[in-house]
Parts: sequence; C-alpha cells; structure tokens
Amino acid sequence: MSAPTVNLNKQPKKTTTRSKKSAGGGPVWDWAAGHGPVTGALSATTGAFALATTGAAAHMPPGWALGIGAAGAIGHTATSLRDKLSARTIGMRAASWLVGAGWTTWAMATGPLSWAALGSLATLGVGIGASARSTLLHEEARELEATAAAERQVARELSAERRAIATEWAERIQRVCGVTVRVVAVEMWPTGTGFTLDAELPAGGVTYDKIAREAGRLSGDARLPHGCTASASPGIHQGRVLVDVATVNVLSQERTYPTDYAPLSLLSGLPWGMRTNGEEWRAYLREQCALVVGPTGSGKTNMVHTILAGFARATDVLTWVIDLNSGSVGLPWVNPALNDDGTFAEGMAPGVDWLAATEEEAVLMLDAAIAVAKERKRSYQDLLSRANTDLLPVSAKIPQIMLVIDEGAEILASTDRATRKLGEKILEVIRIARAMGVRTVLTALGATGSVLGNLMIRREGKVRVALTGGESEGMDLSKMFPGSRGLRTDQAPYKGAGFMGTPESAAALFKAWRILPNQIRDIVAATADRHPLLDAKSARAAGDAYTRRWESERTAWLRDETPGPNAGSAADDRHGGGLNLSALRDRQPPPSSRPADQDALLQKFRAQIDAQFDTAPDHRAEPPAAEQPPPASGGGLHLSAHEDNPARDAALALLLAAGPEGTGASAIARGLAEEYGTTRQTVVGWLKSWTDDGTAHRVGTGTKARYVHHRHTPGNDTHN
Repeated sequence: MSAPTVNLNKQPKKTTTRSKKSAGGGPVWDWAAGHGPVTGALSATTGAFALATTGAAAHMPPGWALGIGAAGAIGHTATSLRDKLSARTIGMRAASWLVGAGWTTWAMATGPLSWAALGSLATLGVGIGASARSTLLHEEARELEATAAAERQVARELSAERRAIATEWAERIQRVCGVTVRVVAVEMWPTGTGFTLDAELPAGGVTYDKIAREAGRLSGDARLPHGCTASASPGIHQGRVLVDVATVNVLSQERTYPTDYAPLSLLSGLPWGMRTNGEEWRAYLREQCALVVGPTGSGKTNMVHTILAGFARATDVLTWVIDLNSGSVGLPWVNPALNDDGTFAEGMAPGVDWLAATEEEAVLMLDAAIAVAKERKRSYQDLLSRANTDLLPVSAKIPQIMLVIDEGAEILASTDRATRKLGEKILEVIRIARAMGVRTVLTALGATGSVLGNLMIRREGKVRVALTGGESEGMDLSKMFPGSRGLRTDQAPYKGAGFMGTPESAAALFKAWRILPNQIRDIVAATADRHPLLDAKSARAAGDAYTRRWESERTAWLRDETPGPNAGSAADDRHGGGLNLSALRDRQPPPSSRPADQDALLQKFRAQIDAQFDTAPDHRAEPPAAEQPPPASGGGLHLSAHEDNPARDAALALLLAAGPEGTGASAIARGLAEEYGTTRQTVVGWLKSWTDDGTAHRVGTGTKARYVHHRHTPGNDTHN
C-alpha cells in the first residue's frame, strides 16, 4: 500500500510516466518522472489492493496495515512541514494514508475480491485524485502569490528609493537653478553607474538649458565624484527635461577595446567609446563627416586607432588614410600583412585600403576620391532610381570610402601654398561626395577658431569628439559643441576622456577604449577576409593611382628606413633631400653650377644677417692673435661650411631671424618652399643636426616643439 505523493514543486504533468524513443526505436520508461493527481491515485489504490490481496492470502494480521498507514501519514506530515506546504496539502496527504490503510485493514479482514471492496476502492481512488488535484492547484496559486508579494516588496523598496531621489533632486534643482520641477520618473541605469531624472518644467517659458547651464554647480552640490556630472538635455517635448546623473567615475578607468571582432556595418553605427552610463557610443557616418580634436598626450592617436578598428570590422567600408607624418597612424594597420619583399602574406590583407604618407601620394588619393564620387553620380543613376533615393545604397558591393586624415584640420587652416592646394581637394571631397558615399574623419590638435573657422567643417562634420585630458588651452568647447551648456575640460582630466556629440545625441562625457598594438594585429588578421572590394565603376574612375597603390616601388618606404616616405620626390632630388641630411654628407653641385638667382638670394640672406647682427668681417673687432679664442663647435653664423647648400643656409638664417621666440620646422619649410621646394622632413633633419652640435636649442616636445638659435638663448649676450 502507498499513498499518492504528488510533486507540488513542479508544473503538473500530462502523463505520469513519460516515454522516450530508445536507440532501437521502442518506448522507454522515465522512472524519474513525478506523480500527478491521476497517477498518484492509481499508485495508491493498486498498492492498497495488492497489499490487501497478499495479506488475506497469507492470513496477515489486519492491524499491520493500519500501523503502516499511520507511519506513512506521520512521515509525510513531517516532510510537508519541512517543505513549508499549506495545511490543506498536509491534511490531504495524511488523510490519504489513513483512509488507504483503513480500507486495506477492512479488506484483509472481509476479503478484497468482493464487489463491495472493489467498488469502495475505486471510489477511494477517485476521491484521492480529486483532492490531490485541488491541493496542487492551491499550492501553485499559493506559490504565485508568494512570488508576487516578494516582487511587490522589491517594487515598494525601489519605489521608495526613487521617491527619495526624486525629492532630493527636485529640491536641489530648486536651490541651485531656481527652477521648480516635478520629477515624473527616475530610471536607474542597468550598469549601476547612475540614473536619469525625467522632470516636468514649470509654466512660464522655462527651458531645459536653464538647468544645463548649472551642471557644474549641481554636481558640486550633490558631492558627485570627480569625473561625474549632472547634465541636462531636452525631454520628450519642450516642457520636459532629462537630467543624467553619473555616480560612478568610469572616465578614470582604462577599458581595453572589446575583443569581440564581429562584423559591423556603417549603417548600424560604429562603436567609438563608452558613455558615462557604461553603454557604447556609436557614430553614424553614412552622411556625416567627423572631427576629432585633442592636444598632445590626450589619447588622440589611440582614438584614431579605435576609429580605424571599427572601419576594419565593417563589411561596407574601405578606409583611406592620409598622414603626412611618415604615415605613422596607418603603419600598424599595414605592417602585419606586409612581407619584406613588398607582397602581402598569404591570407592577410592590410587593415586600411590605401595609405598616403606624402603630399604627392595624398594628392593622388584625393584626386581618386573626387573621380570616384563624380563617376558614381553618373553611372549609378539607374540604381538610385530603382531604390527611390538620392543617397547611394552603400553595401559590401558598393562600399563607402572613409578618408581618415590625421591633423587634417591643420591642413585646411595652413597658409602654405602646396598644403593649401591639398586642403582645397579635401574640401571638395567633403562638398561633393556626401550622397555618393565618400566621407572624411579629420583630426586636429585643438578646438580653436582656426580649426573650426571653416564653414564646410562646421556644416558637414557633425560627429565631433574633443579629447581634453584636462587641457584647457586651445580647447574651446563652446565652439566645438555650439549650443551645449555646462561643458568644462576639468570634467574629463583623464587620458582618453573627453566629450562626444552627434546629430543623434547631445554632447556629453565619454571615454575612448584603449587599443593595444597586439589588438591591432589581431584585428588585421581577423578581418582580412572581410574587407570589400571597390566596385568596378569606382575602381575604373580611380585609375592606375588606385590600382597600383601597393606596388613595390610605391611601398618601398614601408620596408626601407633610409629613403623615408619623401624619397624620390622632385623637390628632394633638386635640393638634396631624403633622410641623409648631414651638411658634410648631403652635397649639392659645386657653387659654379648653381643658378645665378640662388647665389643672389644667398648673398641677400648673408647681407641681411651681417647688417642686423654685425657679423661681417670688416665690422668685427678682432682680438689679438694671442688672445684669439678657438672656434666654437656650435658654429655661430659661419655659413661657409654650408656654402654648397643654399637652402640650408637660408633655413639657418630664418632660425636666427626668429629671435628669442624661436620657430618650428613647419614655419621654416613654408618660408623655403616657394624658392627651394624644401620639405618639412628635410628641415626637421637640419634642426636635429643643429640641436646636436649646439647651433640651436629645442624648446618643448612633440608638435609644440620650437627651436631657438643659440645666440638668443639665456646667458648668451652675443646678439645684444
């Protein structure tokens, strides 16, 4: 005899013994299945009938069955209490055992095979099944109610917390901003780093920017950690405001670039970093250009690598890079795929589609981009008509070309004639190529009027990033993000931290990921088979300049450090360029073979120097021979050592004429470009050699480095 034991902790089952198909195709019994109301009743009645029949045949004392039933009732009562089941369930189980034991005792005494015994047993089974079903439903309802009660308790606690936050911030906004708001909702960020207030503004024409202007004071009043702000933005309509309050400083934490290099699409946005709430911030560049600014040391180069990583992962983007600083920003994306002989390793492809490190190569690239845009306008009219759009449908078959130009904003602001022509081509790409899928990403060293003074940059470059690193010099955030309130560089004093704004999202704090060199190599390898090919019509328009971009002679500078990226240019061939810049090694033709106009210009420079600094031999008071000091190794203005290089002499004259303020390589190169065609890299080599021999002194580092002639350095009075 056994009483029904119903599994009350599981959903009711349609069958007691579930069957599965065995390996041979026949059914097998699932003996682990629990009893339901029907199978439990069958188990109890058949067990009681078997025990009564066996006991009657063996003349077993009937009292034994009653004792077994009482023990079963006690045992199930104890287990039910342990499982915290309801009193109804405990009573049903105990009653089932006792009633079953009572029937078995009676049947053993009177005979189990009579119609009375069998009929009463059937009635007993139906009753047990019905009561088991009833108690099962009761237990399920009881469990659901307990779960709902727990959820209501959590909601009450959370609601209480939110009400406290709403009350606190409504009072704070009233106290700091003088605006009485009614907080209608508080949304806690899933990352646990802050919350958002949705508030209703008072009547009378109050707008959200009255709160946005006081972001700094609100943050201070709330005692938020450094790097956390309370920033206001427009709500669902003009009478509502959203206040984002960050409570955990995610800007101070260095987060590496995500290692999931899954395919991306330009149309679904490319991740560029994290918001203060821990979410990704995506840039949508199908129609927009981008501008990234940041002073030296702010993490701008790292940000460019993050951008290139997103482009490399995209299946509908081809990346063209212009970096006139030896192509350094693009080299990590090319070198992992390049063999020593100039070919690409098997199964590898560079992470960028084209890399220009010289002005000549940049001109070829920009001319190709302009030609592609014009050809697409002409040849894809049928496609535009079928798609009923004026934007070229970008895809893996017709990829978008993204031009990444490092320090491109400085190129646009340059006054140098050759550089200005390069800037004009960049502006033409920006102006004509939006609909045809050619967009640009420009970088700059600061958010200044010279960078943002161009209307084309302001109008087309709506995706903007300002990496401040806490630097305020040259970082005018009001020019970078017009209309945004309460943005201060001291809110993002960490490397890689700054502000980002897009047409979809107002400017706010964000943190760029740290992308490591080994990750760049991994991304190049992981995306080698993902890069699209330039469509045939665009490739035909780009011509040989594009087709031959990776040929050995065009990429020789990538494999040989001696010539450098400007080797072989016309200007350097004329003026002894390249990287072999020493005055004693870099020899020009003898003076007699120089054009007369170069000799005249050199004499003019010398005359100006002698007149200004009193260095002509007939104007100097020579000391007696015995007191004649040894010649200084620093050189002074003894230009005869460089008589065979007039461009170098002219550069030294410009350095001396710059005075105590000094000058830079770019300024000297611009001063010599028209007459000599001298490049900036050649001037950099001269400045380095002058710094080594004491002729000049370097002040500052990086792009801010300036050079001062030794006559103008403190303690040297020879120029007075």
